[in-house]
Amino acid sequence: MHYHEFFGNFGGRYVAEILRSPLEELEKGFLAAMEDVAFTSELEYHGKHFIGRPTPLLYAAEATRALGGSKIYIKLEGLANTGAHKINNALGQVLLASRLGKKRIIAETGAGQHGVATAAVCAKFGIPCRVYMGEIDMNRQRPNVFWMELFGAEVTPVYSGSKTLKDAVNEALRDWAESFSDTHYLLGSALGPSPYPDMVREFQSVIGREVKEQIGEEGLEVEAMVACVGGGSNAIGFFSPFLKFPEPRLVGVEAGGRGSGPGEHASRMNGRGRPGIVQGYKSLFLTDSDGQVLPTHSISAGLDYPGLGPQLADLGLSGRIEFTTASDSEALDALKFFAAREGIIFALESAHAAAAGMAIAGNGSRDKAVIINMSGRGDKDLVITAKALDETNWKSFLGSEAGAPEAGPPPGGAL
Repeated sequence: MHYHEFFGNFGGRYVAEILRSPLEELEKGFLAAMEDVAFTSELEYHGKHFIGRPTPLLYAAEATRALGGSKIYIKLEGLANTGAHKINNALGQVLLASRLGKKRIIAETGAGQHGVATAAVCAKFGIPCRVYMGEIDMNRQRPNVFWMELFGAEVTPVYSGSKTLKDAVNEALRDWAESFSDTHYLLGSALGPSPYPDMVREFQSVIGREVKEQIGEEGLEVEAMVACVGGGSNAIGFFSPFLKFPEPRLVGVEAGGRGSGPGEHASRMNGRGRPGIVQGYKSLFLTDSDGQVLPTHSISAGLDYPGLGPQLADLGLSGRIEFTTASDSEALDALKFFAAREGIIFALESAHAAAAGMAIAGNGSRDKAVIINMSGRGDKDLVITAKALDETNWKSFLGSEAGAPEAGPPPGGAL
């Protein structure tokens, strides 16, 4: 493992003095843990028996036939416990926090999957958990709020700013500044102050290591690997074992949203993002000329973050990772395509990768493969997806459920 405080010009640890000590403690503990066979063995054990690793690499035969180009393979992280890749990092950080003697976990969440994963792992290990979540994200991801609370987590709404992921991060950092002596901040993506970008990448790199092994087992010649990019945890974990080599193509897909204007998308690369320091690290952010963070939009709550993980920003500028976008409508079309042909439902975040993967595969060579990281499954997006694709029937259903009286016992008291 190679540790980097900086990735080119990006990364670093730009925090208030009060947070320097806990970050240094975390860095020291993390580096020691990754050299400890007992820790890595425990991580692997729970990865197998609690998360369900390794996740499959699915050959999407019907989708391949329909597009007529490269073979499409899908890394099914959506089959991991809690439905997404987020639990890889949550498990690693909770085990690390326990090793460091922390008695409480706090986290932020946007789409809710990181919050659900954190709450689930905390439930398994009996650790109190508080999750900060923007009010807007709570409203559009209500099923995940329900699951977090069922796992015993305290879900705290954030009413400040845009009431989305970046504001949840701010509140979690404030909490941590006041409670770090017995609290670990379980940051969910490969960003923030060092050592978080390295730590999250390492815990998520299990995805890429499995893919590399599965490529060998299948004897594949891979043309491209494609992942969606919000903060970047699934992408950097998926790409990690391939970064030092010139091939295959590594493609990161950002949220194209509904337009190119400010507040209509969340695309930081390809000239749209500006270098800046936000939330303790330097990277590319969507800001105005005065350095103020701009609003963002994506149909997927997990891709509407205004910044980008520092390692991904550096790799994007160096050209090792190509960046493109998929719009809201393209993501929905990809979701429908793979549901109808492969019987799998992409999370809206992952559907952005699916859209770009379809375009690459459709124009690709038939003797090569395109691998799409399905970072999560779409159960959590039912409310958004159903409204977007079947609004009339969905509203009718919700209306009937809201107005239905509670069912009493059947006639005669029979059960």
